Amino acid sequence: MPGHPARFALTGTAVGAALVLIAGPPPAAVAAPACTAPPAGPVATEVPWAQQRFGHERLAPLATGAGVIVAVIDSGVDRDHPQLADRVLRGVDRLDAGGDGGRDCVGHGTAVASIIAAAAHDGTPFRGLAPGAAILPVRISEQQIVHGEESGRTVDGGQFAAAIRWAADHGADVLNLSVVLYRDDPAVRAAVAYAAARDVVLVAAAGNLHDDGDPLPYPAAYDGVLGVGAIAADGSRAPFSQTGAYVDVVAPGAGVLAAAPERGHRRQDGTSYAAPFVAATAALIREYRPDLSAAEVAGRIVATADPAPAGGTDGYGAGVVNPHRAVTETGAVAWEQSSAALPGAVVDPATAGQRERRDRARDRAVLFAGAGAAAAITAVLLSVVLPRGLRRRWRPAGPPLLTGHHPGQPAGHPPDRPGHAPEPTVRPPD
Repeated sequence: MPGHPARFALTGTAVGAALVLIAGPPPAAVAAPACTAPPAGPVATEVPWAQQRFGHERLAPLATGAGVIVAVIDSGVDRDHPQLADRVLRGVDRLDAGGDGGRDCVGHGTAVASIIAAAAHDGTPFRGLAPGAAILPVRISEQQIVHGEESGRTVDGGQFAAAIRWAADHGADVLNLSVVLYRDDPAVRAAVAYAAARDVVLVAAAGNLHDDGDPLPYPAAYDGVLGVGAIAADGSRAPFSQTGAYVDVVAPGAGVLAAAPERGHRRQDGTSYAAPFVAATAALIREYRPDLSAAEVAGRIVATADPAPAGGTDGYGAGVVNPHRAVTETGAVAWEQSSAALPGAVVDPATAGQRERRDRARDRAVLFAGAGAAAAITAVLLSVVLPRGLRRRWRPAGPPLLTGHHPGQPAGHPPDRPGHAPEPTVRPPD
């Protein structure tokens, strides 16, 4: 789009760097260059603010994400980190032929994966929101922007789309996309629809270019994708976090603690690190409520979000993700995403069918609501004309109850099914 090159960006910063995806030819089948990951950080000894907010200890007895596969399409995931050992599956490397996604030369994907699934480990209270989930790594980029200059390699749009399809075909229940493409790409759009049609929950970062006019971020702006913005510890929207109809919910994304390659931890900023909190919440729901479809999981996340703080609703979407409510709250929920317009876009048949089904469901809901209103009016009229001895016993329904499992019900229900593509280059966040 004007003013913004057709680039992918991994939407986070680490030690002053931002990962990006620059459009170019597919990587050549040559030996992978030496990996120069940033130095490992110190091991964290304090409970991170995001962990305090979400109360991980309250969630653990209910669900841990066990049996759920979360695909992380990113810079790879370091499976040797002590808190990720035995949690990272063999994935695929779209950047260097023959790899399995377990190589991370910049630390971005490792940080994202740890927010989702880092296990408890001696010496640190830091852990992931869904530590029982398995991570499926799909490596697509090691591009960074340091001091405004781009460096490193990345895949093109077709490879990004192929990565999404690969994850959907290899068991992903949830797909985390902490990347942004500031251009609508038909291949990526079709890959997103492909994953959604296979019942995958898609979660994407909303981008960090608020000061640059909030250009449309894809895949967050595509229909069927949960777009995630970032908040700081005080609940305010992070200044870099983009605002727009594509933001469905927000999550911690400023000063967020995450694992660093090899060992230790570092604090990170960016919507890249907000998205995995939502992806982890989806994993918890998919374990606890395996009967729900991907659309119903997304609907539950949006419907149970906490309201934005007073006076600051811009850029919050439905509000701040609340994992405990999303897992435990009873009652049916529906998700009607406010999708950004895609000029000249060809509607994918799967997406069109999904919209048609949602429209029919909404029409039925309106019909039922109208019938209920008519019945209520009739009841009022009858109460006026019938003898005074008749008393009405109707009471308005209260708010949905927060409940856990019924007595005797197991704490978690592993899903009975296996578990969802980016494009040209990316623009990094500020």
